[in-house]
Amino acid sequence: MVIITVLISLYVICAVLLTLYAGSAIVLLFIYWRYRHQRITIPPVDQWPTVVVQLPIYNERHVVERLLKSVAALDYPRDRLTIQLLDDSTDETTAIAATCIARLQAQGVNIQHIRRDNRTGFKAGALAYGLTLTDAELVVVLDADFVPPPDFLRRTVPFLVADPKLGMVQTRWGHLNPFSNLLTWGQTLALDSHFVVEQTARSRAGLLMSFNGSGGVWRAQCIRDAGGWRDLTLTEDLDLSYRAQLCGWHFLYLPDVVVPAELPPQIAAYKQQQARWAKGSTQTLTYTLAPLWRSNHSLVQRLMATLHLCQYMPHPMMVGLLLLTPPLLIWHGLDDVPLGLLGLIGLGPPIMYAVSQQALYHDWKHRLLAFPILIALGTGIAWNNTRAVVSGLLRHKSEFRRTPKFGRGWQKSSYALRKDRNIWIELLLAVYALWGTWLALQTQNAAIAPYMGVYSFSFGLVAFWSIRDRWQLEHQAAQP
Repeated sequence: MVIITVLISLYVICAVLLTLYAGSAIVLLFIYWRYRHQRITIPPVDQWPTVVVQLPIYNERHVVERLLKSVAALDYPRDRLTIQLLDDSTDETTAIAATCIARLQAQGVNIQHIRRDNRTGFKAGALAYGLTLTDAELVVVLDADFVPPPDFLRRTVPFLVADPKLGMVQTRWGHLNPFSNLLTWGQTLALDSHFVVEQTARSRAGLLMSFNGSGGVWRAQCIRDAGGWRDLTLTEDLDLSYRAQLCGWHFLYLPDVVVPAELPPQIAAYKQQQARWAKGSTQTLTYTLAPLWRSNHSLVQRLMATLHLCQYMPHPMMVGLLLLTPPLLIWHGLDDVPLGLLGLIGLGPPIMYAVSQQALYHDWKHRLLAFPILIALGTGIAWNNTRAVVSGLLRHKSEFRRTPKFGRGWQKSSYALRKDRNIWIELLLAVYALWGTWLALQTQNAAIAPYMGVYSFSFGLVAFWSIRDRWQLEHQAAQP
């Protein structure tokens, strides 16, 4: 039947694309393994350049004071350092910030409280506006929940002084609340894998890499040469990163310089963050792919950069495999489809998680107990991110929805998100995958049953997590 042939073809395409993406993880692992012991010494500095620290915020009353105090404590020549609080807030965050800034100014800190008439361009617009008010040579960008160590500038700026073609230095994100709950614990594995293995491998091998939106130091001239900040995508950091590297600048990653930040403790906040990253990355792909392949970068650089820009494409492929499996099981369409290679290469990402934990923590084996949670999260948000990817491919414009920061006790915060349109679809997908598990066990494709079982568990867990969080919010609101 033609329809079976079409479905099998779609299934194979999804499996092959997932295999390619998983294969890129194997490549990055090999590169990391080669460079894992390489240490970069801080070059000497004769004269420290001028630096502006930009703090773009929007309604961050729980963390803004902590942010300002940590930045004011940076060890750097006072006459060479300016701090800009780019405040687009519409709540009491502005008053809290103003009080804190007044105290810091009285202590001699050069800090400016900058307000705009509107929120045009969101974060990208705020950063671009701030640059029009300074002539500093270097630009630090820190999100509201980040807490830089006092020696942050002393350990990053020298590299930009020593290399005039270095456009940006990225540091590693740490975690302020890794064990707040199972959700934050699972997130640490994913972020550590990215920052320990992926960023190290890309930087050391000369592959194109990204500024992660926070915890980085830019050369102002690099930003201008690349065309400045723009709000065409929801990931202004990735967009600017590729434009800068395509016009000749190179980046450096410093894994030993750690800036801790807050992880989203609410599942709805996490899903909103992931959807923004998924849509923004895909938007950047649509704008960057053609210039990338017209550039004079090597074939390997262009291939790895393409896979990097496609980093959220596996989620539509995963949803595609899930939807196609039960019909093909009924029509025995998977009897002769070889899937062993996907299973073998699919070991790449789990190995990356283990390697990153071993590199960072003495109790890494204990931390890996969160691996099932990470697998469930990565699979269970596939529908959430698929919608975002499709929207990104269509270049739909949407509001920049920032990830709410809570400091402590998200259940009592008005920033907690109360709507999640994906819950019922996730429940349906969980039931659908459970049906697929049963079908696999009834046919000669029993090897597929565990995969369908993971789908069912993951979508069910994420949906249950969302329902539980909503119940907690309603229960908290009902208390006097």
